Amino acid sequence: MSDRTGRLRGAVAGGSRRIVDSSAFGAVVFCLIVGNAALLGAETYTGAVHDWHGPLKLAEHLFLAAFTVEILLRVAAYADRPGDFFRDPWNVFDLVVVALAFMPFARENATVLRLLRLARVVRAARFLPQLRIVIVAVGKSLPGTVSFVLVGALLLYIYAMVGWVFFSSADPEHYGSLGRAVLTLFLLITLDGLGDAVRAGLEVSRWTIVYFASFVLLGSFLLVNLLIGVVINSLQEARELETGRSDEVPAPRGAGAGAEVGSEAELRERLAAARRALDDIEAGLSRHSHL
Repeated sequence: MSDRTGRLRGAVAGGSRRIVDSSAFGAVVFCLIVGNAALLGAETYTGAVHDWHGPLKLAEHLFLAAFTVEILLRVAAYADRPGDFFRDPWNVFDLVVVALAFMPFARENATVLRLLRLARVVRAARFLPQLRIVIVAVGKSLPGTVSFVLVGALLLYIYAMVGWVFFSSADPEHYGSLGRAVLTLFLLITLDGLGDAVRAGLEVSRWTIVYFASFVLLGSFLLVNLLIGVVINSLQEARELETGRSDEVPAPRGAGAGAEVGSEAELRERLAAARRALDDIEAGLSRHSHL
């Protein structure tokens, strides 16, 4: 019974995997995602929703049914090894997005339902390798970005306090409080209004040029280039990860219980051949002993 179940699961997984891995299946799903995005855009026009409410609602149900069939096929492709399905983050994301659409709280809350439908558009990254690399790189850059934010916040705080000390009386509009000083310096990181800030500072003291020059050097050049370095490093790691996945040897069709049965049969055949060889050797030794 277990062998029959294993062979059945292997057959289901093999057939589903052939469908899922085909280029036609990927093209169809990508077109569905684009169509779903177009439907979401059409629903932002009040007139279209009023005139085509029934067809738009029907189209949404058809899209949901199509995405449900797709995720069921993806799950069936792992019927012989269900645990491997959850090792791929994209599989988990697809399953969660589709499953949540059937939850009662999502069906009753229009805002949540729209967000879930919008999340389907993100699935387009699954079929665009370069976009998938960028998304993975963004995720990998988060730890480095957190460090960048902490360093930037410390830099802004120190320079904002110094700016408040020197410019709060002369320029209270920009340095009258810590919050205003932080906002002013945050805008200066983009070099927007730097000339006006420097001229206003020179009216207070010529030494303020050191304050602005050092801040621009640290904030606009050092910090920004540090962030770019973190992103580029994460992008390289994501590209290497994607290349490693593409170079992996795919699992053989019908792997699992069916393959185990084949290996067992091959092992038995080898054992039988070994027994026959031993019998021949024993027979030969017997003949020599009689001689």
